[in-house]
Amino acid sequence: MIRIGSLRTRLSLAAAGLVIVALAIVYAIVVPSLEHNLTDQKLDQLTRAVRSVQESPRGGLLLEEQIRAAAETTKARVVVFEPVGPTAFPLDVAFDTATRSSPSSIVNDPIVARVVGSQAAERGVVSRRGERYAEVAVPSRSARILLFSAPMEDTLASVRLVQRRVLLAGAVALVVAMLLGASAASVFSARLRRLERAAERIAGGTLDEPVVDRGSDEVGQLAAAFEHMRRQLAQLDDARRAFVANASHELRTPIFSLSGFLELLTSEDLDDRDRDEFLRSMREQVERLTLLAGELLDLSRLDAGQLRVGRDPVDLAAVADLLANEFRPVAAASGHALEVAATGPGVALADGERVLQIGRALVLNAIRHTPAGTAVRLAVDGSDTAVTFAVEDDGPGIAPEHHEQVFQRFYRVDGTRASGSGLGLAIARELAELMGGRLELESRPGRTVFRLELPAAAGLRRSIARDGLRPEPTGAR
Repeated sequence: MIRIGSLRTRLSLAAAGLVIVALAIVYAIVVPSLEHNLTDQKLDQLTRAVRSVQESPRGGLLLEEQIRAAAETTKARVVVFEPVGPTAFPLDVAFDTATRSSPSSIVNDPIVARVVGSQAAERGVVSRRGERYAEVAVPSRSARILLFSAPMEDTLASVRLVQRRVLLAGAVALVVAMLLGASAASVFSARLRRLERAAERIAGGTLDEPVVDRGSDEVGQLAAAFEHMRRQLAQLDDARRAFVANASHELRTPIFSLSGFLELLTSEDLDDRDRDEFLRSMREQVERLTLLAGELLDLSRLDAGQLRVGRDPVDLAAVADLLANEFRPVAAASGHALEVAATGPGVALADGERVLQIGRALVLNAIRHTPAGTAVRLAVDGSDTAVTFAVEDDGPGIAPEHHEQVFQRFYRVDGTRASGSGLGLAIARELAELMGGRLELESRPGRTVFRLELPAAAGLRRSIARDGLRPEPTGAR
């Protein structure tokens, strides 16, 4: 079924329209030009015949034999006019090679009238009784006028033949163009229908079937874009499923733990020491749930583009001191030495609370994933354009193939779920990028460095160092 608004119909009509326009241009250029050239050739032939009679060696006399010979050669009617009286008008036919034609039909010939007025040779095309004639008229020395008049039937027949051939060729080209246009449109529409079905599959959530089109044109490029979109959506869908599964696990673990402790607390055989231990463990699980809820909220805001960060001067050396004081008891309990090395105030343009949030994630990660006795150092360095806050440890290091994956949500290097939610580094990198900075990892056996680089607050370092501006050690929003 052919639809008027379909691509196939439109391409077919477009091809037909192009052919019609091209043929119209060819017709408008070729046919009039051909008719004009053939007419000029006929007039030139008559002019040469007239001159041959005028230049007769018999002193320019109009001899009947010469006239008839010229008329036979040019297939023209030759008429000699002479004035009836002493003036140029009226004229009378003195000689006519067309004995069967009426002299009155040519007495008032416009070309002859022009010769009478100009007394010079004239040429042109006239119409008599519905037919066209090429005519050349010249005056003679004896006040006579010689007219050569040749019918244009043969010339016009050639033009009409060309017209018919052009129209016939145009009709054939039009049919071929429409067929080719329909065929090409069918191919393109079939490819577009495949893309339409692929889009419907993707919209319906079926992401396992690839979008294939081997063309290299715009449709092929569109199919490649669809395939890239499908792969991206499949990856996002996998990440969503993994995220939901991991988040569910992270939430379920402390909830089950709290449920078990609550059930144990109802036991009458529980002494005060055990009760205090259970309450302490329950408090830790509640803190774990609170931290996880905050991280999940941050992730949702980051994904929705709704998380906003401030742009204020932050002294990273002060941030390092705050983090050292905050985590020194935790580090001592786990057998880690916590050190601070700041070469200067290191003033960055950032959000103070978010910088603290990133720092907590980095320090906690270093303490949790390095063996006891490992030193953890907080270092600050800066220049006029950027300020760096680094957390370095002497642990076993991270393999190069895991350097980027550690910043993915819930990623586990060793294949087991580590302590914590597994979201801290992922959130830290996204926060760093949101503040116009970056978070990078450099690791080898015996040395691992997480380096946070932020834009420097130019011109403010001296005043901040003098006034002692420090970020408030508030919790992450």
